[in-house]
Amino acid sequence: MVETTCTQIAEELRITPQQVKAVQSLIEAGATVPFIARYRKERTGSLDEVVIGEIRDRLARLAALDARRQAILKSLEEQGVLTNELCEFVESATTMSALEDVYLTYRPKRRTRSTIAKEKGLEPLAKALFLQQSNHDPMREAESFVCTERGVSSVEEALAGARDIIAEWINEDAEARRPMRELFEREGILQSTVVKGEESEGIKYSNYFDWQEPVGRAPGHRVLAMLRGENENYLKVTIRPPRDKALAQLHRRFIKGNGFASAQVALAMDDSYQRLLGPSIETDTRTQAKKRADEEALHVFARNLRETLMSAPMGPKTILAIDPGYRTGCKVVCLDPQGRLLDSVTVYPGQSATMAHDSAMTVRSLVERFGVQAIAIGNGTAGREAEEFVRGLGLPDKIPVVMVNESGASIYSASEVAREEFPEQDVTVRGAISIGRRLMDPLAELVKIEPRSIGVGQYQHDVDQVRLRDKLDEVVTSCVNEVGVKVNTASRQLLTYVSGLGPTLARNIIAYRNAHGPFRSRQELKKVPRLGPKAFELAAGFLRIDDADNPLDASAVHPESYHIVERMAKDLRCDVSDLMHRGERRGQIRLESYVGEDCGLPTLKDIMAELARPGRDPRERFEAVAFADDIRTIGQLAPGMKLAGIVTNVTNFGAFVDVGVHHDGLVHISELADRFVKDPADVIKVNQKVTVTVLAVDTKRGRISLSMKNLS
Repeated sequence: MVETTCTQIAEELRITPQQVKAVQSLIEAGATVPFIARYRKERTGSLDEVVIGEIRDRLARLAALDARRQAILKSLEEQGVLTNELCEFVESATTMSALEDVYLTYRPKRRTRSTIAKEKGLEPLAKALFLQQSNHDPMREAESFVCTERGVSSVEEALAGARDIIAEWINEDAEARRPMRELFEREGILQSTVVKGEESEGIKYSNYFDWQEPVGRAPGHRVLAMLRGENENYLKVTIRPPRDKALAQLHRRFIKGNGFASAQVALAMDDSYQRLLGPSIETDTRTQAKKRADEEALHVFARNLRETLMSAPMGPKTILAIDPGYRTGCKVVCLDPQGRLLDSVTVYPGQSATMAHDSAMTVRSLVERFGVQAIAIGNGTAGREAEEFVRGLGLPDKIPVVMVNESGASIYSASEVAREEFPEQDVTVRGAISIGRRLMDPLAELVKIEPRSIGVGQYQHDVDQVRLRDKLDEVVTSCVNEVGVKVNTASRQLLTYVSGLGPTLARNIIAYRNAHGPFRSRQELKKVPRLGPKAFELAAGFLRIDDADNPLDASAVHPESYHIVERMAKDLRCDVSDLMHRGERRGQIRLESYVGEDCGLPTLKDIMAELARPGRDPRERFEAVAFADDIRTIGQLAPGMKLAGIVTNVTNFGAFVDVGVHHDGLVHISELADRFVKDPADVIKVNQKVTVTVLAVDTKRGRISLSMKNLS
């Protein structure tokens, strides 16, 4: 079974069975996806995280399929119906649907019209009719089943009961269900109509009041939109292929003549399709369409989340951060380069001339007093007004003023994490702190927020929430380990996502750090309670220790490879630090000389890259975007305007862009480029700086249509 599984996955992913086996053995040994991708390249043939994750997921799906297979075999055996032929059918099923089709006849079920007819003793009549023998007289046969004591008062009642039994047989026929499922997938029409009387209330779904398209080609965002409309009772959604084709398919399998018995079977067949088989296969088809739409949405969300988490950090600076507001004022905080709170005040620049003057004096004083190096302003309500206020203070040009996406800041400010960090501060202060820290290091701050709250998804409330949580946690884990974590300054939340750690070890690391001071070496991590050899192996390479006794502790070189670097230095008659800082020394190294059983060229090349730039941050350099000074509200926009903006979300139908007016505009996929664009992600990504042209403005609905085409 293991050989078959590995071969099947290898064929699907176009890799070798040996690579699948290697990943399987590493995962079974407790290794994480980031660890395998980074430090076990020789074992996997340098597979990346995406493929390793696919192998892991497919192994899990096949394991679930096999577990269900064993449960079904056990049930069939307990029922005393397991034959060699049936066992072969169960063993050969390659999908959960096929497996359940085989089991459907034998699965315990509630009382149905068929079971009621069987209780009346009509099953022999159903069998006789189903044979459709030309020399058989169905009417005479039916008369013998009329019995008022058993609840059959007429020939028609007997025939109706027999048809109910036949209808269930047709529904449970695995060989009929498989091609019917294929027909639904191939030719099924996804159709939505408005629920009568809900036209006004459901106006936001007006595009789907009378909509239809092939289900196999329906984009995920439309599927999810229609299903949401149905869940809210504004739409009715169906999926059916042409009825004549479905019935013709069943006719070929079940109708064997044109006599009275065949006519009865045809009636049962029609009833089965209408009442049992059609709805059952439609449910399966809806489930598959929803699953595809979910995967599409999850892919979009995961991609956008990665771009957001990997946004360029400004780095450790003294930050003045502002959480803007009108009536309640602007909450202002000052943070040191480590993100610690220095001071907080509330200013009211928009309430009166006197208050504006006092607010200006306060902010200038804070900038001078703490040596502020950058100013972060939340992009929510009153954000542009706060920006205008700050830019009018006459501060030195060397102090950048940056609009920061504040999505989720309010959720963080009311969270247990925020209360733990700042127990003495209220939620408004915590929100401003989060805005300032996001400017310094988006990844370090955003890991404290539920990924679903960051605001970069597509129909995130409609998809499978367990799959969503798992997928987004996987993205966060990948990003954290790709960047690496400075163990002496990292928060508990950031450490939680490091390969091999988790919440308990992250908490223990913080406790040890608080009790014993900063870590001086990676080896010291072994002293942390419950951080055993396996956790150390998985985590050490992703943890950075600046100013450590061993310079390699600040790099991504794994401690298991230190001896290789030390041997290189010894061969060149220098120390490790000299090897790291002098390129001409590294140029003398012949990697082939250090290839060993557990260390091949892929790992050696990674080591050389780390020696050249130890602990290199893979994120891009920080660059602020400047919105148009004279455009602050949607009412000031007009078609033809060219504006600077920043991409806030990318979906399958286009991209949303913040142009500084509190309403993100949509660049439809058809307006993303002068050429055909199949996938918006091919040309644009979250947090990208762009120039857009205003196409249309709908102030009533708060909608802005934008273009990135060269319209000149």
